[in-house]
Amino acid sequence: MKPAPFRYADPGTLDEALAVLSAEGAGAKVLAGGQSLLPLLSMRLAAPATLVDINGVPGLDAVEVTGDGVTVGALVRHNALLHDDAAARVQPLLARATANVAHPAIRNRGTTVGSIAHADPSGEMTSVLALTDGSVTVATPSGPSTVEWRDLFVGPLETSISGPAVVTSAFFPALPPRSGTAFAEIARRKGDYAVCGAGVVVTLDEDQRVAAVRASYVSVGLTPEVHDLTDAVIGSPVEKADWTAAGELARTLVDPDGDIHASADYRRLLVGVLTGRTLAEAAAEAAAAVTRE
Repeated sequence: MKPAPFRYADPGTLDEALAVLSAEGAGAKVLAGGQSLLPLLSMRLAAPATLVDINGVPGLDAVEVTGDGVTVGALVRHNALLHDDAAARVQPLLARATANVAHPAIRNRGTTVGSIAHADPSGEMTSVLALTDGSVTVATPSGPSTVEWRDLFVGPLETSISGPAVVTSAFFPALPPRSGTAFAEIARRKGDYAVCGAGVVVTLDEDQRVAAVRASYVSVGLTPEVHDLTDAVIGSPVEKADWTAAGELARTLVDPDGDIHASADYRRLLVGVLTGRTLAEAAAEAAAAVTRE
């Protein structure tokens, strides 16, 4: 199918983009990478009156790395973030999750912030934003504001952002000390949407005992969720921690939906298996971090 007719705006500044969005009202959509929006247009699942292309707006294509975390601009492509070594050192989940986003052609054009703004529960970067306790910066005619991830996601393909607004960046806090991460997913074909995915963070104390365990999932809930699995392994020496038990705890905390790709029971099974596997990997990385201290 072909998209419904629409007007096209190509603003050269953020103020111009906001002016167009204000004039067009609810009938306008922001276009960045387009890898989520354009398929919806082609299937006529979305029919905006105007597309506001922000690719000509300067200053939105940078990755800024500090000791506090990583700020990703709205026009940063998945592939650029995937190969940003400085960002990966500060927050390893960024590269690990981005490597699982679709196919290379899509990663070359699609944007990390656009994926988050799309709010697809099957999106890897929405899960990472939640797991890292991240936030987004939103430009509006009245000025910029910060929206924490818990306040951002309302439902599938739905965020709390309304009115004339452009999500200009996403902030991912740095990995805590003595911590390790891992990310894995199961898909029917490499590059397809995941049937289930898991991202985890394990934090140890100075004696290499488990201090904290967090996990988030892809294609499981209607919005991103973060589950604290610490109780299953708290205080255990890292080499003796029962990560399978943590996976079993995760299975009791999630409430997946079934669809044509997988039943709810199968997704719940995958949550347990992927959680156990990824926690073991993350714990080994955390133990190495403690050793280096």
